[in-house]
Amino acid sequence: MPRAAALAVLAALLGGAAARADAPPACVTLEDFARTRPGEFPAGWKPRTDEGRKLYTVAEEPGRRFLRAVVRGLGVQAAKPAGWDLATYPVLAWSWRVREFPRGADERAPATNDSALAVYLLVPYSRFVGPKAVKYVWSERVPAGARLASNYGLTQVRVLRSGAGSKGEWVEERVNVLEDWRTLFEDGGTPTPAGLGVLTDSDDTRSSAQGDYADFRACRG
Repeated sequence: MPRAAALAVLAALLGGAAARADAPPACVTLEDFARTRPGEFPAGWKPRTDEGRKLYTVAEEPGRRFLRAVVRGLGVQAAKPAGWDLATYPVLAWSWRVREFPRGADERAPATNDSALAVYLLVPYSRFVGPKAVKYVWSERVPAGARLASNYGLTQVRVLRSGAGSKGEWVEERVNVLEDWRTLFEDGGTPTPAGLGVLTDSDDTRSSAQGDYADFRACRG
């Protein structure tokens, strides 16, 4: 091969490698709980009330550190401020595990609206009434795919998983939160997240609930 042609091929290969190196990673970590010692409330998180600091603590198993929720007759959210580019990373991924469903819970009725596991995408809206949110729920009774609403429509709920068939097992989820935002709020824009949140609650059923959360990531697809 002539020297000029060889140099052109080499330049093309190097250029391709540089382009690949500059490409955004497939996923970015939002929370892996590595900065928090087991037994403590997670660093960088905020409970809706101080009671939440006792309900949510970091735990550890071989190869995984995670957030454990143990709740009796309470409903307190915990959230982590986090912003990322939804246009680049429209998919939210995480793992969760049900340990105990709240007794008699059914998210379709206000009197029984408790969940063993719920994950929120939080988007700024109002300093007075709070953020808008897409909420993903693992329900014991409500069919997967059901859509609900709360907080005067500011929280749009999607039942992502239903039933106790995988109780006690880690399950990984991947949802296109940008598509869900646009569909559920009938908004064609691309919001900037304020963060993510979790809720394990049993206040309406006056029972108890337990669940685990791990490996929150924002992904390209």
